[in-house]
Amino acid sequence: MRVEYDPEAMSSAAFYRFLTSVVVPRPIAWVSTTTPDGHTENLAPHSFFSIASTDPPILQFTSIGRKDSLRNVEDTGEFVVNFSSEPLLHLINATATDFPRAVSEFDVAGVEREASRCVRPPRVAGSPVVLECRSHTTLRMGNSTLVFGRVVHAAAEENYIVDGLPSSESLRPLTKLGGDEWGTLGEVLHLRRIPYEEPGPR
Repeated sequence: MRVEYDPEAMSSAAFYRFLTSVVVPRPIAWVSTTTPDGHTENLAPHSFFSIASTDPPILQFTSIGRKDSLRNVEDTGEFVVNFSSEPLLHLINATATDFPRAVSEFDVAGVEREASRCVRPPRVAGSPVVLECRSHTTLRMGNSTLVFGRVVHAAAEENYIVDGLPSSESLRPLTKLGGDEWGTLGEVLHLRRIPYEEPGPR
């Protein structure tokens, strides 16, 4: 027997908890931004995150409400997605607190910075892969805003690269599940996609 859920009959918060319990696992964009005056460097995890386009390379993350990351991207047009790796769990969680915009999560959580190559917001020095982005567009949808950023530069630590590409098993990606649950990589399955072949003449 199934339990039925009607979003029209539930509060938005209750259905949000349901959705985030079943749309799992979700990769985490650990987004660094800078205030327009350059005085504060913000850092926050966003678990609604994906690739929006490959040519040009565009990433997308969602701000539920008007978070500092969104305001800074709107004002400066730049951000960095820092890869969320399992060893960084406690630092990532520490930067999820809703601090005022003038408070730097880098400073409060003790996250080491490094300079970016092409944008103003700093990278997370301990993150194995960083993706520097310039804002492409934003799209308001309900209580959320989708932020699309074109990747203008990427960098990966060389010891995470296998056969020319970052290795998932080496990166140990961290994911978000429902509620206070977090996920790790677990077993990696290798299965080739089956190509379609036109039937030959009989």
